[in-house]
Amino acid sequence: MTPHPHPRSYDAVIVGGGHNGLVAAAYLARAGRSVLVLERLGHTGGAAVSGRPFPGVDARLSRYSYLVSLLPDKIVRDLGLDFRVRARTISSYTPTERDGRPTGLLVGGGERRTRESFARLTGSDLEYTAWRRFYAMTEHVARRVFPTLTEPLPTRDALRRRIDDSDAWRALFEEPLGVAVEEHFADDLVRGVVLTDGLIGTFADAHDPGLRQNRCFLYHVIGGGTGAWNVPVGGMGALTRALTDAARAAGAVIATGHEAVRLATDGRTAEVTHRHADGEHTTAARHVLVNASPHELAALTGGTPPPPAEGAQLKVNMLLDRLPALRDPLTDPREAFAGTFHIAEGYGQLADAHARAAAGEPPAAPPSEIYCHSLTDPTILAPDLAARGMHTLTLFGLHTPARLFADDHDTTRDRLLAATLAQLDAHLAEPLADCLATDADGRPCIEARSPLDLERDLRLPGGHIFHRDLSWPYAAEGAGRWGVATAWPNVLLCGAGAVRGGGVSGVPGHNAAMAVLEERPGDRPVSGAPGT
Repeated sequence: MTPHPHPRSYDAVIVGGGHNGLVAAAYLARAGRSVLVLERLGHTGGAAVSGRPFPGVDARLSRYSYLVSLLPDKIVRDLGLDFRVRARTISSYTPTERDGRPTGLLVGGGERRTRESFARLTGSDLEYTAWRRFYAMTEHVARRVFPTLTEPLPTRDALRRRIDDSDAWRALFEEPLGVAVEEHFADDLVRGVVLTDGLIGTFADAHDPGLRQNRCFLYHVIGGGTGAWNVPVGGMGALTRALTDAARAAGAVIATGHEAVRLATDGRTAEVTHRHADGEHTTAARHVLVNASPHELAALTGGTPPPPAEGAQLKVNMLLDRLPALRDPLTDPREAFAGTFHIAEGYGQLADAHARAAAGEPPAAPPSEIYCHSLTDPTILAPDLAARGMHTLTLFGLHTPARLFADDHDTTRDRLLAATLAQLDAHLAEPLADCLATDADGRPCIEARSPLDLERDLRLPGGHIFHRDLSWPYAAEGAGRWGVATAWPNVLLCGAGAVRGGGVSGVPGHNAAMAVLEERPGDRPVSGAPGT
């Protein structure tokens, strides 16, 4: 806990010490601005942290967010961050049963192996050829769109011209994702693997007319200009530690244990009231950057809150004594779990799970995906644990909206966890429970977090990991030149709820800092017009 900071006036006060707030703080402080970061918790990082969730076990898991794709190299270079990622050797493995025998689809390990896996599953090269064609399209879009995330917002027409592919624009920006999936692929399992990138933290059907699934899919395939998802070396906490160090080294003051409770502004100057163990304090600022949800911004200002948000994921962290063997005799579990291990994510299964959850019932076959961080980066384990062959598993469950947990939270969470693990066990040669490590108290090393848990622990509205539905990466009304504007010229949104927010990217933090820095000294803050 940090005592009340001095002085009591700063060029910028940043509400929230998550990774986006730290990015903004580092940029502004490096530019010579006085910066104060107010963080409610006793540590920085928000959802991008590592922790030891199992008593007496030295395993540092990325407890909430866990993979990196959307963080631009530009931010790492600009801020001189001591942070690295590693590529996964396998993209994904999806187990299934065909003609009464266990098999699966392995994507990765080289073109030949991937082609052979498609042929073994489907009986021909047709689906693999379609796969190559479809992802060539998304890679083209990624190369054109990703660099724009740290530029002023383009208009919709400008982004369309930049992509310069009418078929890709139609498939990703205009028609429900399910149309493109069904046009390109015939196999139900392959269709499901493709669709899952549109459903991470997003409760939608493949044919949702609102295109929430398309926006989610877009952000999952454009990262780095390639769509690759990488493992943060040392766990996700390594990123926020590096950002904290960079911000402090540049002169930013980071005050933990300080909860912002009120924000008053006349559009030119502002005051932030924050609560600490020793009482309430008020700090003046020219700019306030809110690294919290739009719902939290409304609460701070007494404004009208945006429509309710609803998270739709079950997050499970596990530590194993050993990786379980698979029923598929042709796949090594060290490869299967190194990438994304898809469970109950066939196209029809995803549709059934969504329909059931939309009707207020937990999915009978909950879809989820797993990966093993320690196969790519064993540094998160103490040397003795790694030497014993222990591994972490991270499971992300889909189509589990917060509404399902409203009446009997703990019972529903436990039942969903059991049903989810039963779907995994159907593809294992041994029950996962037999592989779980135990903590110092003799309890299995497994923790599950529902959307309501995330709302309580991290103040995510409705447990929504993106704060609200993801936005298109082009100009939106009222978002200003950088996508971070609010109703007040000197109050900016720098968290996941900004335009082009969501995921571990640092993009909203960068863009809010750029919006501040491009003002000339003495200028009254104004909301800029969208770029062209």
